[in-house]
Amino acid sequence: MWSFAWKITSFILPLITLTTARLFDGRLHSNSPSLHKVASARFLDGKLHANSTSPSLHKVTSARLLDGRLHANSPPLHKVPVFATNDRRPTDVTGASLPPLSTVYTFDQPIDHTNASSATFQQRYWTTWEWYETGGPIILFTPGEENAEPYIGYLTNETINGQIAQQEHGATIVLEHRYYGLSNPFSDLSVQSLQYHTIQQAIDDLEYFATNVQLPMPGGDDVSIATTPWVLVGGSYSGALTSWTMVNKAGLFSAGYASSAVVQATVDFWAYFEPIRQFMPANCSADVEAVIGHIDSVFTNGSTSDIDQLKALFGWQNLTHLDDAAGSLRNNLWDWQSLDVDTGPGGQFFKFCDALEVQNGTSAPASGWGLTIALQAWASYWTTTYYPQSKCNELGFYQEGTPSEDQPTLVSRLIQPAYDERQCTLRFPGAWSSPPTPSADSVNTAYDGWNVAIDRLFFANGQRDPWRGATVSANATDLQSTTQLAMGDGFHCSDLLTSNGVVDNTVLAVQAQGLASINAWLANAVP
Repeated sequence: MWSFAWKITSFILPLITLTTARLFDGRLHSNSPSLHKVASARFLDGKLHANSTSPSLHKVTSARLLDGRLHANSPPLHKVPVFATNDRRPTDVTGASLPPLSTVYTFDQPIDHTNASSATFQQRYWTTWEWYETGGPIILFTPGEENAEPYIGYLTNETINGQIAQQEHGATIVLEHRYYGLSNPFSDLSVQSLQYHTIQQAIDDLEYFATNVQLPMPGGDDVSIATTPWVLVGGSYSGALTSWTMVNKAGLFSAGYASSAVVQATVDFWAYFEPIRQFMPANCSADVEAVIGHIDSVFTNGSTSDIDQLKALFGWQNLTHLDDAAGSLRNNLWDWQSLDVDTGPGGQFFKFCDALEVQNGTSAPASGWGLTIALQAWASYWTTTYYPQSKCNELGFYQEGTPSEDQPTLVSRLIQPAYDERQCTLRFPGAWSSPPTPSADSVNTAYDGWNVAIDRLFFANGQRDPWRGATVSANATDLQSTTQLAMGDGFHCSDLLTSNGVVDNTVLAVQAQGLASINAWLANAVP
């Protein structure tokens, strides 16, 4: 019934910013993950709370965590790196001055693509034709579950989008996703209004836009997808949307580029933490596992006195639910998603590991300091330094502790899907009276998930991406298709930014392979 709900909690919450008292990063509590960066006071990573994964649609005044989440148990979402370049006035291939990159255009998009007489809403987009020559392709990009304004840099050759356009003599477009920024079908975000916030409606938006838009450039009334090659580009959720669109609208786009595309919907996404465990410093990983194992043991089998003593150590005295307490420590691990190939030792995640592993100027060995020192160090860092500063129905992606004792875990095993499903009813009581289980299998069946087999679709992934387990580069996946796949040493969507290729040769190799694939496909494209 509520097929739109995954967008509600996974991608809309940071948009619907209510007036509340939140963590410094914008989240409602320390168990909320982070999605989008809305104008508000949130967690350092922008999430609604420390265990929430949420994006930003509207810019409403609210008190959140510095990262925008509602609370500290809100996990971070799969999102494209923000890239807002200087607002310059580009010139076209003749040297003529073009409108500033920040110029906003609007397009009348049907609210409901299943209704031929549907009302429309104004969908915002930005475009430039700096490198365009007659007959060149149109490069279409949406940042996904975000206000698109901070992403106008994706019009330029400082990103893979602009590199493709420059190489192929094309034009670039950044299209705002429905229900985000100012591209809202309704004036409110009620449960009733959000019924059109689905994967399929978003896919249909891309088709309708490419088929009907008249771009504000010379000849812009004759570059629809029926007459001109279009390339669809996306990263993270919008990378998955690229794959899903090319499956659902086979043959519509001449080529696609999907970076860190989370194509496989998964309810229990404990695999999120596996790349972190594998690539973080060994001493830090060992001590995190030791502390989490101890917390699980005390919270599961300890006496009331033992539990109260541990809660006091981390400042959790006022928390009733032990899973809220244990789950909040995911925040230090979620900071990994903010890393990129150019992140230095000052990155928040590395500060966390230093707090655990550097004592009196000496670093711990690869085996770590052990439970006694690590527990005290983590508690001290948490209480004195760190803390003071589509999801429910279709996709899931709940970032939990590993379910098996045979698999090492960085996160408390008290945190399982039932925990996050419970939060769905608390956030949207009008949609669910009992915890919903996302219909991830239905999404994967409809849009092929890991089994995608589409011509002219390029997948770019990074070894150190925490979302890799949901991409076609997940362990044990075997991509049997004519799609192209390249993986470097990058993090989440590292290949989208040109500068990352300068810093990391493996990212540069991924970008070069993607550009070569797009070039070959467009050479034979027939709109």
